[in-house]
Amino acid sequence: MPARILNGNAIRDQIYSELSGEIAALSASGIRPGLAAVLVGENPASKIYVSSKIAATEKLGLASFNITPPATISTSELLAIVEDLNRRDDIDGILVQLPLPTQIDAKKILEAIDPAKDVDGFHPLNVGRLVAGRPNLVACTPLGVMEILRRSEIQIEGANAAVLGRSDIVGKPMALLLMHANATVTVCHSKTRNLPETVRRADIVIAAMGRTAMVTPDYIAPGATVIDVGINRVTDPAQAESIFAHLPERLASFRAKGSAVVGDVHPDVANIAGAITPVPGGVGPLTIAMLMSNTVRAARLRRGARISAAARS
Repeated sequence: MPARILNGNAIRDQIYSELSGEIAALSASGIRPGLAAVLVGENPASKIYVSSKIAATEKLGLASFNITPPATISTSELLAIVEDLNRRDDIDGILVQLPLPTQIDAKKILEAIDPAKDVDGFHPLNVGRLVAGRPNLVACTPLGVMEILRRSEIQIEGANAAVLGRSDIVGKPMALLLMHANATVTVCHSKTRNLPETVRRADIVIAAMGRTAMVTPDYIAPGATVIDVGINRVTDPAQAESIFAHLPERLASFRAKGSAVVGDVHPDVANIAGAITPVPGGVGPLTIAMLMSNTVRAARLRRGARISAAARS
């Protein structure tokens, strides 16, 4: 039986509906949460990501600020921009779109963001709070994966979970969130021995290696839940023929467009798994939804005293 499809767009819409109520309550207190997005240069993929984030803020009625310095900007000049955003009271969340140009010290920039406005959850203080089990603002993609699992009623407590990838942005925070939810977690990476055998023991598999269709059916136990974090563009016809060998409609679409978006999980895994996220339309929408959620949360935390005063008046 084909796997149950975990529809990220539907879950995103649930979250947006809930956020709308929170945003209305803040508005009644005279507060409009604001998100500043810093996009350095003209990276096409980054421009698409930022425009999607800005569109979401506008849909929800949040204030959005798009800062677009040139690709030639220096670390010190970008630090000055971040410091100005830190001081502004109308901005609750700051995100600096990665990757940054090579001349910029990205870690220095991310560490300069006020932790109370760090809606990407990358600041060492926020990472440390997550490690300690006292999370404040958490990385959006892992947070979105947890929403998918919980809202899809996937059993996390007591489950064996395999996280493929150990990045600071996805793999490490993902493992911590699963551990705090009482899963038994194995973090896999490029040096893991017997990788398919290790992953096959998992009830929940989170694929975030950044390798196109790497996770094939032999990695997956029958009935396991598979969350595909990968977003990879395929343009090679031979690779597309291999990946979509059993999906004539997707192969025809590839031939018509000359490209296709594929995750880290091979499409044939859907015939083995019990539940799976699609690419696109799975984790991606939740990453942006969690950015919106973090912005609203940051506004509530930063302005708590004023919200309480407005409620009493």
